[in-house]
Amino acid sequence: MTKTVLSARSGPTLALKTVLLIAAIFTLSACDTLGGKKTPAPQVTPPPKVEVTPPPATQPTGYTRDPSRFYTPAYMAGERPIRVALLLPFNSPRDNVRTLSNALYNAAQLALFEFDTPTILLMPEPTGGTATGARAAAKEALDAGADLILGPLFAEEVSAVAPLARQVNVPVVAFSSDSSVGGEGVHLLSFPLDEDVERIVDYATLQGMTRFAALYPHGTYGDRVRAAFQQAVSARAGEVVASAGYPSSPEGMYDPAQRLAAAYGDGNYHAVLLPEGGSELKSLAPLLPYYDVDPREVKFLGTGLWDDPSLAREPPLNGAWFPAPPPEGHDQFLIRYRRAYGETPPRIASLGYDAVSLAIALSTLPEGERFTQEALTNADGFAGVDGIFRFNPDGSTDRGLAILEIRPTGAVVIDPAPSSFQPPVF
Repeated sequence: MTKTVLSARSGPTLALKTVLLIAAIFTLSACDTLGGKKTPAPQVTPPPKVEVTPPPATQPTGYTRDPSRFYTPAYMAGERPIRVALLLPFNSPRDNVRTLSNALYNAAQLALFEFDTPTILLMPEPTGGTATGARAAAKEALDAGADLILGPLFAEEVSAVAPLARQVNVPVVAFSSDSSVGGEGVHLLSFPLDEDVERIVDYATLQGMTRFAALYPHGTYGDRVRAAFQQAVSARAGEVVASAGYPSSPEGMYDPAQRLAAAYGDGNYHAVLLPEGGSELKSLAPLLPYYDVDPREVKFLGTGLWDDPSLAREPPLNGAWFPAPPPEGHDQFLIRYRRAYGETPPRIASLGYDAVSLAIALSTLPEGERFTQEALTNADGFAGVDGIFRFNPDGSTDRGLAILEIRPTGAVVIDPAPSSFQPPVF
């Protein structure tokens, strides 16, 4: 059926035609009735139903905060504290994790004391070392008004915390070395594995080494270091000519070490990477000389896991090279930590000190600029007790690392760490 729409612009002619049409219809209808024959009413097909899709409803954010519930201790009443959460597995079932967490917290408190910044409110929260515990701890801290989250420690914890913090635009400075969890508001204040590998391969290549071998531990860490090593060597036109993986048991290391030694032949490789630390390295390192790989002819290379004074007592590692932060600043940190707490902390406890130092440095900026992406990814970076570092917009982290050589009297710097990220001017 055609619908006629009348408007003032139709004029009298259209109106008159319409009236005549209506009259004709009534006349025909009357004729049919008077003639005794009733014409059936015409069947009118209704217009098709048009499904109207309503505009999508605006999805409310999954998490918001109530500023009226932000935590302010009594001694800071009337002030606007800068709330810095510290998420660590203080309540982990593992003794070594609890020890490390307490050391990181002690180092954080040491920085707070030494810089004497009364506006910083440090809020520690236990994560349990699990993704679920970390998320709960993050929510507790964010509900209390955290402006910045320091921690957590493990990659799975960081992955659980990041989405929640992102919803309220609070950055995370975590301690995980797994680069895959960085980015989108997460910055990794750690010693990235790929940075270690890049630095040691770069230095070895500059010394004329182009053919490499490696022994990798089984597992995720071994897979990550294998990928980083292959990429670093290839980028410098070198070649990984032999490699083998090994299990964590000392007995399981024999066969892979023997196979790698057999691949040496008559100088088939110039250096071998052993990305291991602690007791595992002490079990692994003697096997290569046992199978006739002479450390005086083949340079043993390590990662930051070798930053351990006890390795000076391992003869197979005499003359070996590894990357590490410049030792001067860390040595001074250890002196101050021992004076305050009466003990020597684990190696990475200094990350707690540098994390709080970073928060204090950024707290001097105007409120709206303190912990922004722009402030945290400053191209000049920051200086800490472990040397210079900077966060990149893509989530990666750069560190200024030195190259150290292990000697019987201890490790010594043979190639200093850079003091700036700006290219040198000649």
